[in-house]
Amino acid sequence: MSRQPPSITDDGQGSTLASMVFERLREDILEGQLPPGEKLRIEALQDRYQVGASPIREALNRLTSVRLVEQVERRGFRVATLSNDDLLDLIRARRLLNEVVVRESLLHGDEAWEENVVFAYHRMWRCPMTVASGHTNREWELLHRKFHAAIIAACPSKWLLDFHEQLFDSADRHRRLNVKRLDAEFTRVEHREIMEAAVSRDVPLTIKLLNDSIDTLITRRESSDADGQAVSPA
Repeated sequence: MSRQPPSITDDGQGSTLASMVFERLREDILEGQLPPGEKLRIEALQDRYQVGASPIREALNRLTSVRLVEQVERRGFRVATLSNDDLLDLIRARRLLNEVVVRESLLHGDEAWEENVVFAYHRMWRCPMTVASGHTNREWELLHRKFHAAIIAACPSKWLLDFHEQLFDSADRHRRLNVKRLDAEFTRVEHREIMEAAVSRDVPLTIKLLNDSIDTLITRRESSDADGQAVSPA
């Protein structure tokens, strides 16, 4: 899905520019506009984002630290590659992390947290999942991410929350690059069940539902590759 974001100028602070480039590069990688394995040349990125070389390099180093970019010795940077082995390892890591971060959030969440979970689900439910082409609606993608973030928001560990976001980004890459259409009804039911389990403070059920959704990511990828059937996101 193409988009035309506003250009960035070099009249701000270097760290601010680097953060802006980081966010733009990160989103372009997650959306597949910069596909796995593509070389990331400094000069080309300067033209793409209209900034100097320094913020580009800083953004690339930050993206390397979260495994969205790889630095190849003497050959510069490239978008991190994807593989089935990587996907299986990612799924296992997300399942293990859910055992802690979801439990902590449901145990510590207050009434405001509960309301935010319901509100995040309602906003996602109201948003069309697909656009006219049949591909996923970018606005829905953002609301989908906010819904999952709301569920774990009450976890008191910032380290765990940061790691969860990193794993979610990696899973998003696999899903967006391999899933072309959504099973809208299944997706609504799946996320409603997750929301209801979370606000009911049913820790085992919430973890199970989230992990069941994660487990089917590789099946969805294979299904999408094989015949383009509609699938549900993880």
